[in-house]
Amino acid sequence: MKSKNFKKTVAFMLLLALTAAQPLVSGQKRAKSQGLASHDLTGDQRIVHVLNRLGFGARPGDVERVKAMGLDNYINQQLNPEKIADTVAENKVRDLSVLNMTTAELYEKYPNPGQLLRQLQQRGKLPADLAEARENRVKGAKNSTSSEMPKNDSMPAPEMAPDAARNNQNPPPPLGNPENEKYRQAIQEYYRENGLQQPQRIIGELHASRILRAVYSERQLQEVMVDFWTNHFNVFAGKGADRWLLPAYDRDTIRPNALAKFSTLLQATAQSPAMLFYLDNFQSVSPNANANRGRGGPLQRLLADRQPKPQQQRRGINENYARELMELHTLGVDGGYTQKDVQEVARCFTGWTIFQPRGGAAAANAMMGEGARRNAGNAGTFFFNQRVHDDGEKTVLGHKIPAGGGIKDGLMVLDILAHHPSTAKFIATKLVRHFVSDNPPQALVDRAAATFTKTDGDIRETLKTIFFSNEFNSTEAYRAKIKRPFELVISAIRTLGAETNGGPQTHQWIARMGEPLYGFQTPNGYSDAAESWVNTGALLERMNFGLALANNRIPGTRVSLSKVNGDQSKVMDEYLKSLLAGEISSPTRETLLKQLDPADPVTKVVGLILGTPEFQRQ
Repeated sequence: MKSKNFKKTVAFMLLLALTAAQPLVSGQKRAKSQGLASHDLTGDQRIVHVLNRLGFGARPGDVERVKAMGLDNYINQQLNPEKIADTVAENKVRDLSVLNMTTAELYEKYPNPGQLLRQLQQRGKLPADLAEARENRVKGAKNSTSSEMPKNDSMPAPEMAPDAARNNQNPPPPLGNPENEKYRQAIQEYYRENGLQQPQRIIGELHASRILRAVYSERQLQEVMVDFWTNHFNVFAGKGADRWLLPAYDRDTIRPNALAKFSTLLQATAQSPAMLFYLDNFQSVSPNANANRGRGGPLQRLLADRQPKPQQQRRGINENYARELMELHTLGVDGGYTQKDVQEVARCFTGWTIFQPRGGAAAANAMMGEGARRNAGNAGTFFFNQRVHDDGEKTVLGHKIPAGGGIKDGLMVLDILAHHPSTAKFIATKLVRHFVSDNPPQALVDRAAATFTKTDGDIRETLKTIFFSNEFNSTEAYRAKIKRPFELVISAIRTLGAETNGGPQTHQWIARMGEPLYGFQTPNGYSDAAESWVNTGALLERMNFGLALANNRIPGTRVSLSKVNGDQSKVMDEYLKSLLAGEISSPTRETLLKQLDPADPVTKVVGLILGTPEFQRQ
C-alpha cells in the first residue's frame, strides 16, 4: 500500500508540474476576453489580493482584520510603516547579534580563518599546535593528487574567501584527509578559546532575519520592498568581503530607504561598501593617481595613508559599477547611454572606495589590544580618496561635469540618473511587473512613471498610483503572479499560522527551489517572471516543500493543524477554504481527491494543497 500511495503522489506531482502554468495563462486570457475590471473582484478577493501582493500572504484572521479597518486604510497604513508598531518581529530578531554590529566588529568577531592565521604567524603569535596543524594541512595538499576539495565553512571555499586570502590560499587537502579534520578542529578550538565565531554565521543570521521579519512583521509592504530593492541592487554574498559587508547593507542602505526618494536610495547604494566591493569600484583609480598624491584634507590623507598606495593597487579605471549603475540600477539597457558615457561615469566614481575593505588585521589587532591605535573602527566603511580620483572634466549624457569637483562628480552623476526620464520608465516598469503582471500594462507604467517624475522619485507615491489603479485591482491581475521561492515559503508559513526560528533548514528549502538569499552571482538579480520558476523540477521541489512543512519535517518550523471531522472531501474543502479562500479549479480539486485514500492523514491533504497551481500563484 505504501508503494502504491508513493507512486500516486509522484504521479500527482508530475501532473501538477506539467500543468501548473496553464491555469495562469488561461485565467488571464479569460479575464481579458470578458473585459473584467476592478469591480469584478469581490470585497474579500480584493483583500486577499492586497495581502498577497503588498505582503507575503494572509495569516489566519487577517482577512477579517483588514475588512474591519477598511482596505484603503490598510493600504495607506502599509505605505507608512514607521507608524506601525512591530514588537513581535523586533523580538524575533533581537538575539541575532550580527544585525547590530558594525562591519569592523564583524571583522573582529567573525574573522576569516586563513587571514587571521597569516596575521598571527607574521607577528609570531600563532600557537604551536595550530601552526603544526596548518603546516601538516599544507603538506597534505601538496602531496595529494585528488582534485576533490572539501566544502567546509571553517575554511572558506575560494569563491567565498576575501580576494587577498584567495590569492594566497594554499589549496586544502581532499575530503577524507585526516590532516584536514585536525586543522578544522584546531581552528574551532582556537576560536572557542578566544571568543571568536566562524564567519558563515554572519550570513546565517542575516538569512534568519529576512525570514523572521517577512513572516512576523506587521510592516509587510516594508519587507516586500526590502526584498524588491535587495534584488534590484543585487549583491552576491559569495564575493570576497561581501559576507562581512552585507549586514550593514541590509540595515543601513536598503531598509531605511525602501520607501524613500529613489535618489536617496541610489546614493546610499553607491556609497555602500557592499556594492563598492561587489562591483569592484573600490579598486577603481585614475591612471594619473600618482599626480594627485598629497591632495585633500588631513582626515582624507590619514585614511588614504591606510589604504594601499596607488602603485600597489590594480591599475586603472574599473567600469563595472558604472555600467551596471546605468543598465540595471537606473536607465535600463535601452535607456539611451553609450559606451562613452560608461567610461565618463567610471571616471566620476574613481576614489569612491572602502577603508580596510577586507578587514585587514582587525581580529589580530583586537586580540592584542591594538584595535584603537590602528583605527580599526573604520574598517569596512566608505570614504572618498581624493588622491586616486580623476579630477578632469567629464561629460555624462550630455551634461558637463566641471574639473576639480572631487566627490561631487559622482554625486552629480547620481542626480542626473535619478531624474532621467528613462529611469522613471525603467523603475515604474519593474514595480508594475512585480506588483501587477509579468506583462506590465503600458498605461499603468506610464502613469506610475509620471508620478515618479512629478514627485521627485518618491517611491511611496509611485506605489500608491499602482495600488489604487484599476489594473492592480482587476481580475486579470488576481492570482496572476507565480510566487518566487522566498515568497512561497513565507506565504505557506504565514497561511498555516506556523512558528519558525528562520533557521538554516528553512533557508535551505528556499535555496533548493532556486532562490538562495544573497545567492545570485550576477548583478541583474533573480527574475520576476513566471517562466523562470515554472518547470517540472522546480515545481516538484515546491510540492516536496509543502509536504515537508505540513508534516513538520523542517527543523525549526512547527505547524499545528486543526482537526476536521468528516470524509476526505469535507476535510479537503475545509482546508481549501482556509488556505485558498475556497478558490480552486474543478480539475485541480478532482485531481486532489483522486490522490487521497480514506486513511491518509490531514498532513498529506494540506501538503498537496500547498503544491497546487493555485497556491503557487498570488
